[in-house]
Amino acid sequence: MMYKMILVALLFFSIGFSSCKKDENPDVVTADSVAYSFSFLGCNRVNWGDVVDSIPSTANKGVLERILKEMILEDEKPELFFFLGDLVLAETDTTKLDKQLGAWVDLYKKTSFSKSGIELVAVPGNHEMLYSRKVRKADGKEKYEEFPLKHATKVWLRHLGKYMPSDREHVGGKDSLYNRMTFSFVRENIGFIVMNTDTYNKPTKANKHGLEGMIPLSWILNKITEYQGNTKIDHIFVLGHKPYYVDGKPKTDHHGLPEGPVLWPAMENAKVTAMLSAHVHDYQRMQPYDSGTYQVIAGNGGSEGTATFFGYTTVNVMKSGKVKLIAKGFDIGTPYTVVSSGPTSIRDSTTLTLGKNANPYTKR
Repeated sequence: MMYKMILVALLFFSIGFSSCKKDENPDVVTADSVAYSFSFLGCNRVNWGDVVDSIPSTANKGVLERILKEMILEDEKPELFFFLGDLVLAETDTTKLDKQLGAWVDLYKKTSFSKSGIELVAVPGNHEMLYSRKVRKADGKEKYEEFPLKHATKVWLRHLGKYMPSDREHVGGKDSLYNRMTFSFVRENIGFIVMNTDTYNKPTKANKHGLEGMIPLSWILNKITEYQGNTKIDHIFVLGHKPYYVDGKPKTDHHGLPEGPVLWPAMENAKVTAMLSAHVHDYQRMQPYDSGTYQVIAGNGGSEGTATFFGYTTVNVMKSGKVKLIAKGFDIGTPYTVVSSGPTSIRDSTTLTLGKNANPYTKR
């Protein structure tokens, strides 16, 4: 009898001791939590016919202000925000580009977001890097085409250079001026490779105006390989204004990347989590091969297009290693420059698995 009582006492003691040790251990994780969070969107500029003198930045001002305000009110506020191009309309000459980018910075500084502590990384789009002109085709018809705008890089750096990471690495050499807006940096265990998808290139005999859609491909490929081999980096994201996949199909024309056929396989091989882009005025999430790297387009920042909602997309990298994506937004007003009074809600959410995603996105 006494032996049994001693056994029971020892059992209760061991249970109590182990529970106390668990409570005293701060490293015990009872549920998954966010290790690092970042958000992104692009395309907020208005149409040509909707420019007003009272908004010299040519931004869809009301929509931009609502999005930035809602982002800083999140329970899990992002630590980093990428604006993926087409902040302004421009696409004419450096005089207009200079005026509009200066006005955009003035507008941004007046927002509470600018004082929130969230790191802003500004990325140029075609409306900041190119100019549009009417050209006559071989069949005699005229159409607008876009070409590199000389000195646009200097204008961008003058106004938005302060919103690029101070610890970034970029292409060196003689062409560093034109290529310095393609860069990379690391936050926690995440490697970010940011592309200027319309890098300036000089006119040639073969291309008398230069070519749109150029990227410093070799440098980007080398950086992907470097990050893949870095044991401190668990997740890689490639970002730029223009996507490669649109509506599930690869694009190498104005809507996509001419060098996408080389870039995308390299990302797949390196297990890049996703390419994050804008340019198309829509929200799209796809996994082109039903496994591997994702293409997420968040060009629903306020420009008129096919998007069913305006908003922003957030990526939460969890302590468990999972990568969770949440796209939030509100209905588009009529016209699109009128800020809707409707509520903001989650429009898409999933875990970005490299295996087949069990939750494909359906536009709604």
